[in-house]
Amino acid sequence: MTSTLSGPVVPDLQESWNVWHAEREAELSTPHGWLSLTALHWLDTEPTSFDGLPGTWSATPDGVVITATAADGLVVRTVTEPRLVDGTVTLHPVDGLPGSLVEAGDLLIEVVRRTDSHAIRVRDPHAITRTAFTGVPAFPVEERWVVDATFEPYAEPRPITVGALVEGLNHHLTAVGVVRFTIDGEQHQLVALPGKDGGLSLHFRDATAGVSTYPGGRSVRTADPAADGSVKIDLNRLTNLPCAFTDYATCPLPPEGNVLSVAVEAGERSPLRPDRS
Repeated sequence: MTSTLSGPVVPDLQESWNVWHAEREAELSTPHGWLSLTALHWLDTEPTSFDGLPGTWSATPDGVVITATAADGLVVRTVTEPRLVDGTVTLHPVDGLPGSLVEAGDLLIEVVRRTDSHAIRVRDPHAITRTAFTGVPAFPVEERWVVDATFEPYAEPRPITVGALVEGLNHHLTAVGVVRFTIDGEQHQLVALPGKDGGLSLHFRDATAGVSTYPGGRSVRTADPAADGSVKIDLNRLTNLPCAFTDYATCPLPPEGNVLSVAVEAGERSPLRPDRS
């Protein structure tokens, strides 16, 4: 369970990383991706209008209420076909999941629920964070950061609660086990979450956090562990959370204890922010 020694980069590792990194930057810069966020509005029971958005928006314990006329041009994306808002519509986003989507011309409004609160996020393809995006800086690719690890699953998945950089906000997640590995002779372990499309997701801070990388930590995905629990962690593919790119995301903090004493100088560095001086 030890990392390999530092040395020349294996060509296949660099080449595969180049492809992965290009895909990652392309995904970030899609018209309504994370770089397009321009606002985050928390809702209450009072119907409220917001600059640049048609209609009024409010929240109830059951969901988000939108009131608009057909002339306002608000269109709710549904599983079957788009639905023009003409009157009052209530949407029911699920806590922690991607939100319901409402179109307003070029804008895409995401209706989200986080714990017991509702909000709308505005995605604008003309946002400076997207139009001025020049890529995500990263550390050099090194084979030493491809680490052999062992996954020890819990007998049953465990619900956990983590905080967020948004004051008062919590995220309810599911932990599936612990991953153990060694870097430079030092043993480490991380609580593992299920990956979005299989495998594992590891979200942690290390000694670079707040120095050369995002203070809220970074995350990396792995493939499904083998039957004996063995799994590789390619730390060259550590990624920033959306909150590193925008002030309008609601990212979770790492699970308790997911802090490494070592400086993992691999993967994505803190991005340049064209919306900040």
